[in-house]
Amino acid sequence: MLQKKLGQRIADLRRSMKLTQEQFAEKLGCSVEFISLVERGVNAPSVAGLEKFAKVLKVEVRDLFAFEERRR
Repeated sequence: MLQKKLGQRIADLRRSMKLTQEQFAEKLGCSVEFISLVERGVNAPSVAGLEKFAKVLKVEVRDLFAFEERRR
């Protein structure tokens, strides 16, 4: 459940920055397939990966877990 919420939050943040999965993957240095797995909640980034995701998305790591903000 947490993994799925995290993936959706990452997808929402990525879309708010007008980034495609391809652009996001390139900035992170990973594959589009990995981004897709994360956003669907099938896989999750490591702790170091969370730091990279947050940096590219221009948020703090804790903001990746701010699920309640999605309802706005």
